[in-house]
Amino acid sequence: MNIESTPLQPVKLIKPTPFKDTRGEFVEVYREHLFRDAGIEIEFVQDNISRSKKNAVRGLHYQLPPASQVKLVMVPHGEILDVAVDMRLNSPTFGHYFSTVLSAENRHMLFVPTGFAHGFGVLSEEATVYYKCNDYYNKELERGVKWNDPTLGIKWGIENPVLSKKDQQLPILDEIEEKDLF
Repeated sequence: MNIESTPLQPVKLIKPTPFKDTRGEFVEVYREHLFRDAGIEIEFVQDNISRSKKNAVRGLHYQLPPASQVKLVMVPHGEILDVAVDMRLNSPTFGHYFSTVLSAENRHMLFVPTGFAHGFGVLSEEATVYYKCNDYYNKELERGVKWNDPTLGIKWGIENPVLSKKDQQLPILDEIEEKDLF
């Protein structure tokens, strides 16, 4: 398993190593000491699975303290563009994003720390997204930023996106009050 740094610290790209034989394959997706050695010391408390159709965009979401969420995102079926946006007001990379393709084929995972909004767009006909969280969902502390905010300039590679009503109404970055940032 390789755990790589990204241009947005401390976001990490995790590349598990599959073991293949005549029966199929086995992939180890989490080993605590390897994550700890890479600076990821997290106790996960909630696992989520979403299934979405092509061109669905979910996000960009985050939660404020004291219920900020760390996410470890993987795709057991299909392919997505996974995106993390720096929402840390005093960060030199505030408003910057990192995106990567996660798929059942490449088995990559994205570690999204607190202080980052997270979202994804479905590139395949359907995708299943599995993610672990270090804190529970808290509707009152949930916030978000509009997926197509021109300031962010995310290149989703999706035409005719399918969004929830909630995600359609999210503000752009310039409209978010400081109290709703990290």
